[in-house]
Amino acid sequence: MKIIPVPCLEDNYAYLIVNESTKKAAAVDPVEPEKVLKAASEAGAEVDFVLTTHHHWDHAGGNEKMREQVPGIKVFGGSLDNVKGCTDQVENGTKLSLGNDIEILCLHTPCHTKGHISYYVTSKEGEDPAVFTGDTLFIAGCGRFFEGTAEQMYQSLIVTLGSLPKSTRVYCGHEYTLKSLKFMLTLEPENEKMKQKLEWAEKQLEANQPTVPSTIGDEFQINTFMRVDLPEIQAKFGAKSPVEALREVRKIKDNWKGGNVIYCRAML
Repeated sequence: MKIIPVPCLEDNYAYLIVNESTKKAAAVDPVEPEKVLKAASEAGAEVDFVLTTHHHWDHAGGNEKMREQVPGIKVFGGSLDNVKGCTDQVENGTKLSLGNDIEILCLHTPCHTKGHISYYVTSKEGEDPAVFTGDTLFIAGCGRFFEGTAEQMYQSLIVTLGSLPKSTRVYCGHEYTLKSLKFMLTLEPENEKMKQKLEWAEKQLEANQPTVPSTIGDEFQINTFMRVDLPEIQAKFGAKSPVEALREVRKIKDNWKGGNVIYCRAML
């Protein structure tokens, strides 16, 4: 299994999941089909179907053009999302395959949109699994609560995605890592893992390299949204539960302008 990030628009990522034995590929959120098909051609692969994480235009906006470019291609999307160009709806637990070697499990991860799907991909070759999280989980971040609640995001992040093996590689929908880590360090300035990840991310971007993937295990160390089960994190925000802490962190992030965060009770 080979995974190829394809930078699109200003800061989006589409991806190719390539079965190296069959040279068949799945395209995740191919918002710019020409770029994705070019990357597939360069890899000697043929795109077999599309996996759409959610209905927002910068993820689903290339689906119809993809169908024009590849006649008969299947486009998968969540049954609760109005995904443009979708030919086949999926539910939580739907299983797909890319040849005999690669299995794809659809996971309903709502909040950013009500029908958001993350795709958990495993290979029989014993490679570390991967999950394509769209705008639910970012490296050191999570998506805005556009169509859901803090309760739903907690379920999506901590229960659903957090229960995957810690070695699972996380491929998210945007290159937000630098800004996200800078924000996280305003919340947890003592967190050495965050500092190390920030230094690494800066070097990656200076070298014009992506910061994906992360891992589920890493996110439990560098992503405050994933750390709200910890009593010390809840105490930091005067929260009485993980969900309350998650809600407060999201509120602070929504109002953050890039400077330092100064806590006061009125803010919480």
